[in-house]
Amino acid sequence: MTPFSPLQYLLDKARKARDHAGQTLAADRRNATQTASQLDVLLQYRAEYGSRLQEALHRGTDTLALDNYRRFIQSLDTAIEQARQALATQQGRVSASQQQWQHQQRTLSSYDTLISRRTRDAHQQTERQARRQDDELSAGLFARRQQDNATTD
Repeated sequence: MTPFSPLQYLLDKARKARDHAGQTLAADRRNATQTASQLDVLLQYRAEYGSRLQEALHRGTDTLALDNYRRFIQSLDTAIEQARQALATQQGRVSASQQQWQHQQRTLSSYDTLISRRTRDAHQQTERQARRQDDELSAGLFARRQQDNATTD
């Protein structure tokens, strides 16, 4: 077990949480796009039937047909309002999902930075120990040479 395994575990969990938040965000964006498309279709129908009602009024039509047009347009207006509310709700979900993904990304970045710092610190400590050992070895060799020179003189 490495000294960083708890941090690695947290990093892996944070990565999974970020990925899950990303999937949720993508799904919410797809749903919002679909809802916006449905709203566009309803608005197109509304405009089309509004034009048809105007044409019927100019041509002169019976009250039953006019009443049917008006009821249908009212039902379209109700559906449009519901679609607008659904889109607003969906956009709120997208916003919340995006904030959640950003939070998870920051958490992941924090763990990654912490692991990088600890790895760097461990590497520096290993280098210092290696230099210390080299210095001690050099000092020992120098002392032996001094001792050898002193005994040969």
